[in-house]
Amino acid sequence: MPLLSIITITYNAERFLERTIQSLLANQPGAEVEYLIIDGNSKDGTLDIVRQYEKHITRWISEPDRGLYDAMNKGQQRATGDYVWFMNAGDELHDEAVLPKLLNQIRNNPADVYYSDALFVDDHGKALGLRSQITPHVLPRHLNWRDMAMGMKVCHQAFIARRTLAPPFLVDNLSADVDWEIRCLKTAQKVVWLDFVLCKYLVGGLSVQRHRQSLRDRFTVLADHFGVATALWNHVRIVARAVRFRFFG
Repeated sequence: MPLLSIITITYNAERFLERTIQSLLANQPGAEVEYLIIDGNSKDGTLDIVRQYEKHITRWISEPDRGLYDAMNKGQQRATGDYVWFMNAGDELHDEAVLPKLLNQIRNNPADVYYSDALFVDDHGKALGLRSQITPHVLPRHLNWRDMAMGMKVCHQAFIARRTLAPPFLVDNLSADVDWEIRCLKTAQKVVWLDFVLCKYLVGGLSVQRHRQSLRDRFTVLADHFGVATALWNHVRIVARAVRFRFFG
């Protein structure tokens, strides 16, 4: 059984998928790592790229789905590693040393959740800055689920969870990744901060494209975990924090 399952979700991702695959191959994954690609029945050249790298892919499927989080559930259900790590098309492992360092942690410092910072990049791979520096989300060194009361503290691609405690994703909620992280943290007995950056995160995903719905869905998630009154108050604080960060840094 592999230690780690890396899962990539794709849909019409021919522009970005090869970037993700090559970042994994640069880390020379061995038998301890399985790689899954879950495609939503792409109509462009995505599957040509998948077939080009097929010998490096443990399993892949291409079929219609109900959206991103339905596809992520399919990937999680098919994973067999001790841990699951979602690295979607366009996202990358930060550098060639990430995987060896991560596997060393898993072997010698077993935990339920590992997390770190993420480097934001644009469509062309240009670095925009660390998430903890260019957004209001300060990254805590001792993360617990209550740290998520004002939204996602950790970029989803910089959050790795033990597969047996990872819950299904909410399929019809654009903040399902926030809910997933909170539920993972609620059941985790040991959470480890990694002192190296795990990933490069391609900005401009689904929640950015459908921002208004994403905000409504985030409120639903936070109200479910923290209560309606707390979620209302924290959203006032979120707006104030965003304004403060934008104008005063």
